[in-house]
Amino acid sequence: MPISTTSLRAAHGPGKCGTGPTRGHATMLELALLAFWGGFLLLGLKRPFLWVLAYIYVDLFAPQRIGWAILPSIPLSLITFVAVFGGWLVLDNKVGSRFTFRQGLMLALLILCALSLTWADFPTEAADKWSWVWKALVFAIFLPLTLTNRLRLEAVALTMVLAVGVIAIDGGIKTVAGGGGYGTLSFFGVSDNSGIYEGSIISCAAICLIPLILWLARHGTIFPPDWRVRLFAAALIFACLLIPVGTQARTGLVCIAVLGTLLLRSVRHRFLYMAFAGVALMVAIPFLPQSYTERMATITDHQGDQSASTRLAVWKWTLGYVAEHPFGGGFNAYLGNRLDFETKETQSDGSSTVVETQEITDQGRAYHSSYFEMLGEEGWLGLVLWLWLHALGLWHMERIRRSWKNHEDPGMRWRATLATTLQQSQIVYLVGALFVGIAYQPFMYVIIGMQCGLWSMCRADLRLAQSSHLSRRGSISPEIHPSAVR
Repeated sequence: MPISTTSLRAAHGPGKCGTGPTRGHATMLELALLAFWGGFLLLGLKRPFLWVLAYIYVDLFAPQRIGWAILPSIPLSLITFVAVFGGWLVLDNKVGSRFTFRQGLMLALLILCALSLTWADFPTEAADKWSWVWKALVFAIFLPLTLTNRLRLEAVALTMVLAVGVIAIDGGIKTVAGGGGYGTLSFFGVSDNSGIYEGSIISCAAICLIPLILWLARHGTIFPPDWRVRLFAAALIFACLLIPVGTQARTGLVCIAVLGTLLLRSVRHRFLYMAFAGVALMVAIPFLPQSYTERMATITDHQGDQSASTRLAVWKWTLGYVAEHPFGGGFNAYLGNRLDFETKETQSDGSSTVVETQEITDQGRAYHSSYFEMLGEEGWLGLVLWLWLHALGLWHMERIRRSWKNHEDPGMRWRATLATTLQQSQIVYLVGALFVGIAYQPFMYVIIGMQCGLWSMCRADLRLAQSSHLSRRGSISPEIHPSAVR
C-alpha cells in the first residue's frame, strides 16, 4: 500500500492522481483508513472516552497525511477534536477528574505562546506553527481530566504505542530491505519530512516508546501478557531500534544509549542484561550499513561535520538574540538568523596530515534543539515554564515509584512500574530534545498527560486513605502523612 502511494506521487506530482491500479490501491488505502477512523467515532457514541483515543490516533499517526485524494479533504483532526471535548462535557463521567499544577504550567505556556504571536518576527510563519501547537497543548491540558482509572491510562499508552509503532514497523521493514538513508527513508509515502515523519523526530519517538512497550507486555490488562503479546512486543522493539539505523539520525543512537543505561535501574538481572546488550551490539555492528557507521562517527568530531557545526552556530546566535529580545521572537524566529562558521576536515595519506578549513555562511537554519527552540521563540520565561513542567514530571514519577513499589497490595504496584516507565520515556525525550526541535511535539505531551493523570490518581487515593484512617482512628497514621499528598 505505501509503495503504491509513493509511486503515485512520484509519477504525477502533488495534487494529481494517476489512473490504473496505482490510483486504485491508493484509494483503497484511504478508504480503509477512513473506515477505521469512522468506526472509532461510532464506538465513541457508547463509550465517549474512545474519542480521546481516536484523537491520539489521528494526532500521532496523521492518516490525513498518508491519504491522496479523500483524506486530505476531510478535517479529521478538527472533527475528532470537537468530538473529544463535546463528548466529555456532555456524555462522559467526570467523577475523579482533577486539575493538577502541571496542567496549570501548560496553560501558562499556552497563554505565553498565544501572546508571542503579537510580537513574532515572522507573523505568517508563526501563525502556521501556532495552528498545531495550540491543539497539542490544549489536548495535553485536557487529557488528565479523562484519566480516572487504570484502564484508561493503559488504553492511552496502548493507542500511543500502536499509532507510532505502525510507523516504526513500516520504517523497520524498509530498513531491513535496504531502503534506509539519511533524509531518504519515507514512511507510508509521506514525503514532506516534517512532524512525526521527520527522521530525527521519529527516531527519538520510537526509542521513547520502548519503555511503554515493555510495560504493556509485562503488566497490560487489555491484552493480557502471553507468548503472542511478548513476541509482538519484541518485534516492535526491534522495529523501533531499526528506525535510527534507517534514518541515520544521530539523535536516535544517543537515545538508545540513554535508554540502555536507564533500563539498568529496573531490570532484575543487571549483569546478564549488560552481557546480553554487549553481545547484541557486537553482533549488530557488522550488519550496519557503512554510511550509517560513517555518519555516527561524526558525533565525536563536530568540526568536521557541517550539520553539527551549524547546530553550534545556531545555538550561539540564539543566546545573542535573547540577550536583546528576552521574551523571544515568536514561533520560527530562527528564520531571521545569519550564520558564519567554519568546518575542519583532517586528511591523512600516511606520511602527512592536512587540515582543510572551509568558511560557510548560512541563514534561516532551525534551532536543532528543543531547549534553544523554547528560548528563541518564547524567551527565558518560556524556557523556565517548559523546564519546570518536565522537572516536576521527573520528580512526581520518582515519588510515585518510591511510594508504591512496595505497597502491601500487589495489585497496586503497577503504579510504581508505570511511573518508572513514564520517567524513562521522558528522560529519553529530554536527551533527544538536546539535538532536535521537538519542544511541542504531541507524542511527548501525551506522555505528560499520562503522568498528570497517574499523579492525580495516586494523590487522590492517598487522601482517601488518610480520610478513612482519620474517621476510624481519629488521628493521622504515620505511614500516611499529609506531606505525602501535597
